[in-house]
Amino acid sequence: MYEIKDIMLADSGHKKIEWVRRNMPLLRALEDEFIETKPFEGIKISLSIHMEAKTAYLCKVLVAGGAKLAATGSNVLSTQDDVAAALAEDGIEVFAVHGASPELYDKHIEMCLEHRPNIIIDDGGDLVGMVHTKRPDLAGEVWGGCEETTTGIIRLKAMENEGVLKFPMVAVNDADCKHLFDNRYGTGQSVWDSIMRNTNLIVASKTVVVAGYGWCSRGIAMRAAALGAKVIVTEINPVKAMEARMDGYDVMTMEKAAPLGDMFVTATGCMGTIRMEHMLKMKEGAILANAGHFNVEIDMDALEKECREKKEARANIMAYTLSNGITVNVIAEGRLVNIAAADGHPAEIMDLSFAVQAMSAMYIRDHHKELENKVIDVSEEIDDVIARRKLASWDIEIDTLTPEQEKYLSSWEV
Repeated sequence: MYEIKDIMLADSGHKKIEWVRRNMPLLRALEDEFIETKPFEGIKISLSIHMEAKTAYLCKVLVAGGAKLAATGSNVLSTQDDVAAALAEDGIEVFAVHGASPELYDKHIEMCLEHRPNIIIDDGGDLVGMVHTKRPDLAGEVWGGCEETTTGIIRLKAMENEGVLKFPMVAVNDADCKHLFDNRYGTGQSVWDSIMRNTNLIVASKTVVVAGYGWCSRGIAMRAAALGAKVIVTEINPVKAMEARMDGYDVMTMEKAAPLGDMFVTATGCMGTIRMEHMLKMKEGAILANAGHFNVEIDMDALEKECREKKEARANIMAYTLSNGITVNVIAEGRLVNIAAADGHPAEIMDLSFAVQAMSAMYIRDHHKELENKVIDVSEEIDDVIARRKLASWDIEIDTLTPEQEKYLSSWEV
């Protein structure tokens, strides 16, 4: 069963999946193991992650492990219809269409839950959210799940704090092998790949304003500086603001940064990071992009309501003429720019993240009966195994402690 745009697109999707498979050695190794061990035999998994080639390969690996899988996308613009078609042709339940309306997107989330999952793999919290709101009848069959993003974990922790979370969720995003690499190096590269390919403009000589200084923003700022931009960081956290300054960036409020920036990238996880009051102070032709999960960081509702005129300036770029006559350009409707208007993180980066997902799903399988209904950290053992496997794929060896060194580090006596 599937609901996609066109099954005839499958051949193109298969080629994309095969390309990433060749460049994801951790998942390839897990696939080989899963074929032999079938760790998910008889287990139902619902998955909502950006429906593109790397996610599709994760789906195939889980199915190789015996899972009964249903998959959907986690963003209406990130779905690649040919990849969805390839999964459908392989017999996997997939419900995803590029450019789906909010109503169709919600329908696909619910369809993905219809087979009553034991494990949920989420990106942004939409599957978990629907179980807790529209489909509470499913909660009793869910052992637990895994969450991919910072935004999703914020939602989960809010549910935990209110005492309403009905099953344990592993904070995959907080694993060292995820956020230190995916959020920083993956986001850093893929955001600028998207901005450059969509604008065809140079970054060198520009002033780039990066909103936030979490791991994603660190990567965005680092790559902007490497491309020759002057970087300004805005923050609400004094410690992160201090870190940004010590990393060599100017730090100020968005109000002060607004008239200085040529390009703006948000990655805060919070609504209203760039508001109309800021946009009215911007330069003619300023470019706005969002690297956060939801399209709320740039106030698109106010922009749509208060603009004098809007028109498509270029594919994936909408130009808005404001009441003061200034035009600002927004990439990908203010949605997640690196995946809504490009191909997302590099395959090697998602190899790490999806290895964490797969092994965390196995952790839920093994430990769900003893876990509380809370947000659970990824175990150090999982991080260690994945890091060692990744190093091995690079033919890198590292030192190990001698027994004497282990004794020294575990003793208080010198």
